[in-house]
Amino acid sequence: MDFKKAGPEHEGLARPFSNRCACGGVDIHCHVVPQRFPALPSGFSSRGWPSTVADGDCHVTVMIDDKPYRRVNHACYVAEQRIAHMDSTGIAVQALSPMPELFGYWLETGAAATLTRHVNDVIEALVAEGHGRFTGLGGVPLADVDLAIAELQRLMATGHFRGVEIGSNINGAPIGDARFLPFFAEAERLGAAVFVHAVRPAGMERLVGPKQLQQVLGYPSEIGLALASLITGGVLARHPALKIAFSHGGGSFAALLPRLQQGYHVFPDLREQLAEPPTETARRVYVDSLVFDHAMLQRLLPVFGPDRIMLGTDYPFNFQERDPARQVREAFDDEAVRALLIERNARRFLGLEEPSATA
Repeated sequence: MDFKKAGPEHEGLARPFSNRCACGGVDIHCHVVPQRFPALPSGFSSRGWPSTVADGDCHVTVMIDDKPYRRVNHACYVAEQRIAHMDSTGIAVQALSPMPELFGYWLETGAAATLTRHVNDVIEALVAEGHGRFTGLGGVPLADVDLAIAELQRLMATGHFRGVEIGSNINGAPIGDARFLPFFAEAERLGAAVFVHAVRPAGMERLVGPKQLQQVLGYPSEIGLALASLITGGVLARHPALKIAFSHGGGSFAALLPRLQQGYHVFPDLREQLAEPPTETARRVYVDSLVFDHAMLQRLLPVFGPDRIMLGTDYPFNFQERDPARQVREAFDDEAVRALLIERNARRFLGLEEPSATA
């Protein structure tokens, strides 16, 4: 099948609006790093607590355990810098989420809650400053499910957040583990969008090369396993209305799905555990477009469906997709598919109103 020219089965999914496609993109995957962090609350271990050191006029270095973790520029925390870049690449709205190392799952519970609240407050301030150009996907201290639910409820009541970002695992526990079911149930009840980002991936000891391979190779492997865990753990079957998306195009999942589908037919134990064929469940989740390759982006279409792929960039970090709308336009000729991927799918996922035709 030629996925650049979607066939009749995609007709009616969206009306072509090429001028809006050129300037109305919604970026589901971009991060915030605060310019500074509060002091560690008294009584807690400092291990894993972040701080920043000024590094020139436009950068700070994030420090963790007194070691440099990442040097970031002021686009991480200055609204005007983000908006200027958005205007240059045709992005109308960014969904702001924490840098994954700020999830704080590995901190003591009270410290994690403090860190999460601070990062969320920074996101909320940016959303307010952006006057409609930003919305929030906040963090939650998911190592404590009750605290995570409380923060989710608080965020959704503010009017500045459309959901949350969570990690692919919580201190080694896959998100498909039954202990997290109450959190997903509450997200489904609230209509909150959940964006899953790879964090501290498994198998790093198998990689040979510099530490950046964690992002290059570890993240897509990790996110594929996280998505699979929600299927095999029954989370998606129990919560069919849950709005959940996965970073990095779902990572390795597109390659894992044929094996999972075959296993469903071959192994009775697996078939008894799953409520439906894995290929059907896969088309109820969302993924971003951050795959750096036209052929791979085209491959996602039959796996997840044209109504389940959204723009993602990893802005403002160096390892990012710098012109995501252009990538979509080059990969697909069909204007309806382009409109879905560039804007409409993300607006549906986030619960954002579409702009008027004259906007």
